[in-house]
Amino acid sequence: MAEEDTTSTIRPDFPTGRVKKIMKLDRDINKVNSEALLLVTCSTQLFLEFLAGRSAQVAAEKKRKTVKLDQMRIAIKRHRPTSDFLLDSLPAPAQSANGEPANKVRSRPVAEKPVPAGTRRIDDFFGKPIISGQHAA
Repeated sequence: MAEEDTTSTIRPDFPTGRVKKIMKLDRDINKVNSEALLLVTCSTQLFLEFLAGRSAQVAAEKKRKTVKLDQMRIAIKRHRPTSDFLLDSLPAPAQSANGEPANKVRSRPVAEKPVPAGTRRIDDFFGKPIISGQHAA
């Protein structure tokens, strides 16, 4: 009986609606089962907690109080399974070290790679929506 109570009260910190929208960016996904959504949401939360913890350890080793992209890159490189899929998504080291403004680096963190026709990038999902039909006053 105690097991049933704990499984029914699992509430991820991430908004499941947003996770569902991101999952549905894949054209092969039409519907998302609620159990699958919960699993992906909780897995994402655990992964980001893991990545943040590892990055904080690297920052502490470097005697820094703020975690920066360089510390995240080191943490990702140290963990082989993570580096296999995530290292390519980070901006090149030259972008963060050449003194560009922080907001410029954050605007396009992923290197521009050619994508197959009809593929939507996750960056586009988080951009400001373009409202057609409105005229500037």
